[in-house]
Amino acid sequence: MAETIVVETDIAVIGGGAAGCYAAMTARRQAPELDVLVVEKAHVDRSGCLAGGMNAINAYINPGETVDSFVEYVRFDAMGILREDLVRTQAALLNEVVRDLEQLGLPVVKDASGKYAPRGRWNIKIHGESLKPLLATAVRNLGARVLNRVVVTNLLVKDGRVAGCVGFGLRDGNFYVIKAQKTIVATGGASGLYRPNNEGDARHKMWYSPFNTGAGYAIGIRAGAEMTSFEHRFIALRTKETIAPTGTLALGFGAPQVNSLGEEFMKKRWSHLGGEGAPTPIRLYAPLKEMAEGRGPCYMDTRHLSPERVKALKEAYLDMYPNTVQYWAANGIDPSREPIEICGTEPYIVGGHCQAGYWIGADRKTTLENLFAAGDVAGGAPYKFVSGCFAEGRIAAESAIREIRESPGHRLEVSSEAIEREKRRTFAPLESLGKLSPGEVEERLQKIMDEYAGGIRTQYAMNDSSLQVARKKLAEMIRDLPALAVSDLHELMNLHEVLDRIDVARVLVEHLLARKETRWPGFQTRLDYPETRDEWALFVNSASDPETGEIRIVLRPLNSFSDNVPEPTEVALGNSY
Repeated sequence: MAETIVVETDIAVIGGGAAGCYAAMTARRQAPELDVLVVEKAHVDRSGCLAGGMNAINAYINPGETVDSFVEYVRFDAMGILREDLVRTQAALLNEVVRDLEQLGLPVVKDASGKYAPRGRWNIKIHGESLKPLLATAVRNLGARVLNRVVVTNLLVKDGRVAGCVGFGLRDGNFYVIKAQKTIVATGGASGLYRPNNEGDARHKMWYSPFNTGAGYAIGIRAGAEMTSFEHRFIALRTKETIAPTGTLALGFGAPQVNSLGEEFMKKRWSHLGGEGAPTPIRLYAPLKEMAEGRGPCYMDTRHLSPERVKALKEAYLDMYPNTVQYWAANGIDPSREPIEICGTEPYIVGGHCQAGYWIGADRKTTLENLFAAGDVAGGAPYKFVSGCFAEGRIAAESAIREIRESPGHRLEVSSEAIEREKRRTFAPLESLGKLSPGEVEERLQKIMDEYAGGIRTQYAMNDSSLQVARKKLAEMIRDLPALAVSDLHELMNLHEVLDRIDVARVLVEHLLARKETRWPGFQTRLDYPETRDEWALFVNSASDPETGEIRIVLRPLNSFSDNVPEPTEVALGNSY
């Protein structure tokens, strides 16, 4: 039987990625008297989306721009839906957190005058291969404790108030009970909900971290936290085969999108929405249209690059996607002689590029007492990227510190029966006689979502009938889960990851059903509601009943975060289980 390890702390940070590390750093800097604990599923040195590095900071206020102009751009890119209070508060900190990272050792590219080298309006260039180790080192040097290889399975909740979290050790098999005054969720978004571009052994060659499996969303969903904007999915436009960023080609090296006829179709057919500067969903939707109308495949046209610029391009990819350079070398690809084919990825649920996540206040507090959210798991604030995640981690930590100082030493006690019940739920699959493996359930989930909830197979499009089928089949999956069985701790982690994905997928389908319009073509295409409708300029939110799993949809107006706003409207109920 697994040993129960009780760990007490002041602030528990779930997830050691960009937002989690910066939250821990902020808490130790501003409140050194407080104990801070980071709980990380992998190892904090190379975990999360930053594990492989970055070649740019994608959210930065360059000279000539302001916080106001940034907010207006984000509103344009999000096609009218955003929480301005959240975007504005993180934008005000973007440059400050970047300077902090430079002081910690991050190499930022500079021009001849010593100023940061811009890459478009909101980007600056960096050599960021070592970004994650720099953050992890800073966390440790500032005195935060780190629990590596601990898989968080649920929040500790008492009467709607969070008292910490629980999980199991991936290496030691122990059951960890983390008791905290305040908890910050920073686990990132969700990949693996849909069938990926590549199959078999290459299935994890995807855009978003395959290890970010929606745990942060799922623990909040199960606890009854209000969530927002899951229907605002993110589908990345990437280089085919290697799934590398096209922004490096477009912003860094001036490569336009072209079709098989050599036409710059963004300028020719989408100039009314900004051409190459169109909102991000349109830059995905446009090549889909080209291919559907017989003008594909589509490419990023790099044939104007000199040998010197091709070398610089390869150097840029080495900072974050070195396999792209390897693939070009192995296949004799010269970007100056042939364009680079592009494709869309499978859909992801992520609050940093789009805005799926917890419904939070400007202080990053969720609807559950004592629980804060930051980074990709926090909703309502798209276009945050790495620097925005740093900013949100800082804001969440500052808010947690403030509440602790207002009520020092207050830690909720959860009954031993509740803890023992969660321990049994966590480890039960190790003793199960069932025949279903986590891999089989994952494949079934991805097939359902791909075929009925707007995956690659349907060119990301959906309608009410297909979503109703997805809802029904997900409910059927829930009934089969007692047949899951695993033989070791690694499989147990995989099992909890797929359970988390199923909970996220159920909420996603309800959000997709609820929004009766096409707000973000490509990202959220409703064939039965193909137009954007003014009356749907609002937030689709949801909350799940912790006892039954029933999902309640709530519509909130865009000014829901202000005083004196209309009451939200309940519009639908999802299936219970």
